Amino acid sequence: MHTPYAPATELIRVRVRVRGTVQGVGFRPHCARAAQRFRVTGWVRNDADGVLMELQGEGGTVDACLHAVLDHPPPLAHIAAHERTRCPLQTNETAFAVRASTGGQVHTGLPPDAAVCAACLDELFDPTDRRHGYALINCTECGPRYTLTRHLPYDRAQTSMAGYPLCEACAREYADPANRRFHAEPMACPRCGPGLELLDARGQRTHTAAAAIATAAQRLRAGAVLAVKGIGGFHLVCDALDGRAVERLRVDKSRGEKPFAVMALNLASLAVWANVPAAAATALREVARPIVLLEKRTVARDVLHAVAPHLAEIGVMLPYTPVHWLLFHALLGHPAGRGWREQACPRLLVMTSANRGGEPLLIDETQAVQRLGGVADGFLSHARAIVARCDDSLLRVGDAANPPQLLRRARGFVPVPIALPGVAATAPSVLACGAWLKNTVCVTRGAEAFLSPHLGDLSNPASCAAFDEAVDRLCDLLDVRPACLVHDLHPDFYSTTYALARARRDNLPALAVQHHHAHIAAVLAEHGVADAVLGLALDGVGLGNDGAAWGGELLRVARNGYRRIAHWRPLPLPGGDRATREPWRTAAAALHLLGRGGEIAARFPMPAAPTVAQMLARGVQCPPTTSAGRWFDAAAALLGIGLIDVYEAEAAMCLEALAHTHGASVPPHNALPTSGGGLFDPLPLLARLANTTPEHAAAAAAWFHDALADSVAAWTLAHAQQQGIRKIVLAGGCMLNRLLRRRLRERLLAAGCTVLEPRLAPPSDGGIALGQAWVALQAHV
Repeated sequence: MHTPYAPATELIRVRVRVRGTVQGVGFRPHCARAAQRFRVTGWVRNDADGVLMELQGEGGTVDACLHAVLDHPPPLAHIAAHERTRCPLQTNETAFAVRASTGGQVHTGLPPDAAVCAACLDELFDPTDRRHGYALINCTECGPRYTLTRHLPYDRAQTSMAGYPLCEACAREYADPANRRFHAEPMACPRCGPGLELLDARGQRTHTAAAAIATAAQRLRAGAVLAVKGIGGFHLVCDALDGRAVERLRVDKSRGEKPFAVMALNLASLAVWANVPAAAATALREVARPIVLLEKRTVARDVLHAVAPHLAEIGVMLPYTPVHWLLFHALLGHPAGRGWREQACPRLLVMTSANRGGEPLLIDETQAVQRLGGVADGFLSHARAIVARCDDSLLRVGDAANPPQLLRRARGFVPVPIALPGVAATAPSVLACGAWLKNTVCVTRGAEAFLSPHLGDLSNPASCAAFDEAVDRLCDLLDVRPACLVHDLHPDFYSTTYALARARRDNLPALAVQHHHAHIAAVLAEHGVADAVLGLALDGVGLGNDGAAWGGELLRVARNGYRRIAHWRPLPLPGGDRATREPWRTAAAALHLLGRGGEIAARFPMPAAPTVAQMLARGVQCPPTTSAGRWFDAAAALLGIGLIDVYEAEAAMCLEALAHTHGASVPPHNALPTSGGGLFDPLPLLARLANTTPEHAAAAAAWFHDALADSVAAWTLAHAQQQGIRKIVLAGGCMLNRLLRRRLRERLLAAGCTVLEPRLAPPSDGGIALGQAWVALQAHV
């Protein structure tokens, strides 16, 4: 409860400043309704600092009104802080008003996009409602926010809806404090807003409104692939149960066997295909509507094999836009009433990002038609512009042994800030440019860090242009001018060259942060840890301070920097970077280290196998790496699981899935690898895998995971004891392996250690920028 300012009957006036995510969430209407209910006068407005209001009335009434406003905010709001002061009475005031917004340097936040709410769905499917079937329906509690806002403060004129004046009926709702569309900035209706249209493969309009939905559903049933415009970009959509359509999409998109995500109507529909624990059900229904990784049921492994080949999990999500709901409604034959929304639906749709070959998510209709020629048979689109591309977020829910993991932070989570405990509100702003793979950028403002949506790999000009766009967008939206640029040690990353060029242009300092240091620092940033920790960073690759390729690292990390304590045994990479895409080469390297190089040519049916054997024997073009990811590749290839990776970490993921099908294994104590000094040596484990016959591959994969986790835990604990540290940080892309992570956590916790992991950012390279920013802030740039 709030402390009263004055006796209950004394007439007072209070000015209240509210900070946090309070714009674009219906906070001003919320204040107006509370003022109306308690019969107080005053005003409320958005400004650069958040929301400012004044309330006037009897002391007890004002206090009750404030209690209602601050203690029971709108669902999408997050109040970070509030202050209130007494101010002079206004004798001529008779009502409460929502005033026009004012500008200034921005210090407030913007909410992420939210799934369509139940009230809007009721209207969408009510034949008597004037928004019946309107594909862009929204209100103050749902719909796009981040992806359509150009600038703050949040007003219609600052969004992509600025060019659509409200009709008379919408204007009345917008001005009515009792209406849930009171000051709902993106609102519209069929009369005044942009409409839905279906385009053919050449971009020519064929149908609009309801006919567009009906025809789109008919084409999906017939095996077509459609590009469907969502909140943050286009999806490529097809019937997930139509194997030919899925395979055609896979081929046309050059996707190899990389898994697709699917969308089901509801939880009842998902239960057929996957195990849905309570935590997953909650995550799936949250307003963020992420893709959630679920364990496949047996039927999914067969019927949906083409969707996520060889993997134990499948990514699923529920509808979050009106267009999604309209499509499912049409696919079901337009059932009446509300019951169909919760009943099991036999339809399942593939929903994958609409792009080609690692390019950015497409958000513009013209570009979509140009770039998706030969992939999409049609385009279900609308004219509401997407200001900022934002892919679907990807989440793995937690259990008793493992906290939840964000694998990709994007729609529904961006631009929610990450608090930086221990950082001063006056700290200089930092722009951290991230890495090369799974890039995100991070901008800090005071004691808050803002991560961009997932941008992907910076491997082509279009992705680099999207990176530039994301940096400008984040800085402009937050009204931030960085005082320092931060980048990876690798000189050839686009993110590095960008940071250095901008630093020169703006005469700013630039700081290089080692890759694995940044992995650990990202976790410290989230948890606000200031004392020294032992960081275990296991991933694919990152340039070390010695110029070598690191990736299996044990680091002592503190506020003043880091020190490399130990690392994994170096593994030769025959052919250099090519070995990262061809796991059989790392397996050949393991055989060479085992003294079995003579088996390479016979074991691997590759034209280059004899040459690789010679390269290893002579030590030519075989740079060493301590990468944990490459040891996983070698293990997979020795078991015959994955010889060539079409997508990143494919072999390692298939190895994990194979182990999962077998279940846990208790490794014999004499099979544990040895380690000496600072070196961890997985080679004895691979010696056993090298002798495994195909019929025992699943058991061997399970054994490998368990033995490796036990061995890494013992190695880590030994060094923790030497360092006198009991806080262990787990980070890096290998920590996405749930079998490794679960057993490793169990062993470390059982030994009395505190284990810290990423919660709000991915453990992989998607969190690197956050760690880079934290290192820079600790350096007092």
